[in-house]
Amino acid sequence: MPGREAILFSMVQAMLLAIVIALLGARCSTSHAVVEPPLPVAHRVLFIGNSLTATNNLPATIAAIARSGGDSISYKAVVGPGLALIDHYNGATDALAVIREGGWDYVVLQQGPTSTGGVCQDSLILWSTMFASRIEAVGATTALFMVWPARDRLAYFDAVRTAYQLAASAAHGVFLPAGEAWRAAWVTDSGLPLYGPDDFHPSPMGTFLASLEIYERLSGRDVRTLPPVAFANGVRLAVPADKVRVLQAAAHQANQRFPAVSAAAPPPGAASASGPGPGTLGC
Repeated sequence: MPGREAILFSMVQAMLLAIVIALLGARCSTSHAVVEPPLPVAHRVLFIGNSLTATNNLPATIAAIARSGGDSISYKAVVGPGLALIDHYNGATDALAVIREGGWDYVVLQQGPTSTGGVCQDSLILWSTMFASRIEAVGATTALFMVWPARDRLAYFDAVRTAYQLAASAAHGVFLPAGEAWRAAWVTDSGLPLYGPDDFHPSPMGTFLASLEIYERLSGRDVRTLPPVAFANGVRLAVPADKVRVLQAAAHQANQRFPAVSAAAPPPGAASASGPGPGTLGC
C-alpha cells in the first residue's frame, strides 16, 4: 500500500504541475496577443457641396490626414456637379435627409467661388442660414468651406473670402479659409501646382492643402505637428517632405490669420466684384 500511495501522490503532483504549466502558458500567449483598441472618432462630419469637394475626394483626404496623426474622423459626403446650396436644399440631393440622420459634429457647406457679390453672395448667405437651422436642430455645428476662384480670376480671392465669411457669420458657423491657405502657400512657393488641368478644380496637392486647413480647424490640432506626408483621395502622395511642411505651415497660417468666427462686416480691403463671373460652379 505504501508503494501505491506513493504512486498516487506522484500522479497528483504531475497533474497539478501540468495544470500550472498550462495556466502559465495561456497567460504568456495572451500577453503577446494584444489587441490594439480602435482609434477614437474625434469628429463625425457631413460634407455638402459640389465637384470642388468631390475632386480628389476631400473628405477621404481629411480622414487620411487624421489617421496619420493617430486621430480619426468619420464622414459622409453629399455632392453633385455644379450644385449650389439652394439646389441641395430644394431637393437636387438628399442632403436634408442625411442631416436628419443626426450624430454629426459638423456639417461643412460648400458651393462655387461666389466671387461676384450680388445675387450669388446673397444666395450663399440665405441658404447657409436655412441649412444652419436644420443643422442646429440635430446638435451639429455649421461650417463654411471657402474655396478659390478660377486661375484667370485670381483678383477675386478677397471677394470669395468675404462671401464665405459673411455666410459663416450669418449662419453662426465656423469659417474654413481653405482658399486663403492656397494663397499663403504661394507666398512661400509660387510654383506649387494647386490647380488641376482645367485651372479651376484642385490638383491632388490643392485638395491636400485645403484638407489640412479644414482638419486643423475642426480638430483643433496644429497640422505642423503631423508627419510630413501628403494624401489625396485617401491615399499617400509622392510629395517631398519639405513641400509638405510648406503646405502644413500655410494651412496653419490661414487659420491663425482668419478666425473661426467671422465678423459680420467684410474685412478691411476686401475686393468688391460685380458682374456675372464665368468659370464658376454652383454660383
